[in-house]
Amino acid sequence: MPAELADWPASTLSEAQLGDLELLTSGAFAPLRGFMDAAEVTAVTEHGTLADGTPWPVPVILDVPAGAVPADATRLVLQDLEGSPLAVLSITERAPISPGSGDSGLVRLAGPVTPLREPEHGPFRQLRRRPGDVRDELAGGSPGGNVLAYATRRPLNRRHIGQLRHYAGQLNARLLVLPLVCGPAEIVTRPEALVRAVLAARQHLPAGTLVVPVPLAPRGAGTDVDLRAQGIVAAAYGATHLLADPSDVTGSPAGTKNGTLTLPGVPIPVVSAGEWAYDPRSEVWRPLALIEPGAEQDELTASELGALLDSGAEVPGWLAPPNVARELRRARPPRAERGLAIFFTGLSGSGKSTIARGLAEALTERGDRTVSLLDGDHVRRLLSAGLTFSRADRDLNIARIGYVAAEVARHGGIAICAPIAPYAEARAAARRMVTEVGDFLLVYVSTPVDVCAARDRKGLYAKARAGLIAGFTGVSDPYEEPRDADLVLDTSVMTRQEAVDAVLKLLTTGGWLVGPDEKAEAGGAAATAVSRGGEGRDGSAAVLRVGPFGPAVRRL
Repeated sequence: MPAELADWPASTLSEAQLGDLELLTSGAFAPLRGFMDAAEVTAVTEHGTLADGTPWPVPVILDVPAGAVPADATRLVLQDLEGSPLAVLSITERAPISPGSGDSGLVRLAGPVTPLREPEHGPFRQLRRRPGDVRDELAGGSPGGNVLAYATRRPLNRRHIGQLRHYAGQLNARLLVLPLVCGPAEIVTRPEALVRAVLAARQHLPAGTLVVPVPLAPRGAGTDVDLRAQGIVAAAYGATHLLADPSDVTGSPAGTKNGTLTLPGVPIPVVSAGEWAYDPRSEVWRPLALIEPGAEQDELTASELGALLDSGAEVPGWLAPPNVARELRRARPPRAERGLAIFFTGLSGSGKSTIARGLAEALTERGDRTVSLLDGDHVRRLLSAGLTFSRADRDLNIARIGYVAAEVARHGGIAICAPIAPYAEARAAARRMVTEVGDFLLVYVSTPVDVCAARDRKGLYAKARAGLIAGFTGVSDPYEEPRDADLVLDTSVMTRQEAVDAVLKLLTTGGWLVGPDEKAEAGGAAATAVSRGGEGRDGSAAVLRVGPFGPAVRRL
């Protein structure tokens, strides 16, 4: 470590930024050695090349809070979420890119990076190999041979397995599967679940298939930009060909010529997987043209498969091998067994704490799962003691509640939260934390402010309106009404029990609360819907809106 390291400013990178940094320092983004300046970003955006004319598909940039980088700083320590320094950025360019005063804005930094240490990987760290090591193994195992790569954010099913075996055989190629573990995975959400599912599928692929997780952040899913970014990484790991789903290859996308990606170094031919379907008569997946018209079985979409898993129904054998299906069920258990956060928001005095307590009591009586109640006042006394009512401290309070709720959900429990949570951005951050490990329902208690003030036994509204309390939500501080609420309640027109019953109805309709008989019935219905080819497979749940907005139903 440089002796001056402690004197340099530091910035903690996001997941996507950490992924880009690892790809830069490992050589997967060669010939790049750092984050792009404005000239290179313009060249990439307008011409698909670096400033020197080298083909390159995507900008690789670094945006950090302005407060993390003093104006006269020439170096910035880049650290992970635990504060471990991973690299040093030598700043060659600095430009503000977002509005804000002082430390509230963002700046875009450019310059070369010098690695300090290898990143600390979590699960499956033994699979997170450097590109050069993988290239050497592939070259040593098959001198001069082809390597067919497939990059994926979705677990492999029988179609993927059949296509990989088919095209690897045609090319006489070794297989390289690259689970993309930066950003959410389709269906299973978590990157470690994606890797487990891919490893399960590897048992059905040719011997010698390599699985290497890669921290490539999404660059426009389903677009040729994302495909070309995958091509850059695949080539760095030794691929000679890249398999792509038909949706990823539309005509001749920018950056390709005659089906070949123009990349730094050796061009990579793109193998389009073509249209495949399941042939129930032969009980195999094959090209659609080889199946008698009308006899084919289409693959389930991600939302259809998600709905099937949510219901607890069995994954059809024609869709996934049993060991892959087991990993899918582990990663996405039925809603009735999945961790859940029920997040109430509303003005002080709206009734959210009363409803939350009633709901906690009702769920405790049922005994389905453990229940944790995180009421706003209780949290303020313990978890968030010492915080003020400034915007920053309000957001931190919600972040702490969201973190605890996520931990409850991670272990299969139900967290009931009842803060005021006046700001949409903070509520969205809490939702993101929880949905990485479980489900999240937002309940907006929309009781009018005048009703809330009339109920106020502490006289807080009167003091706020008299100017004795500053920054009081609903009087001198804003409340941003949710536009993404899963349930809306108004306690001025309903009793406490009616409100609790409305939440219980939402949980029952959505499948989070079911009895053994109902569970079996729901699973059978989902399986029947799948066999009929799509009716009722969108996984939506009816959400009841109650109160002055009038009765209505929207889909969750």
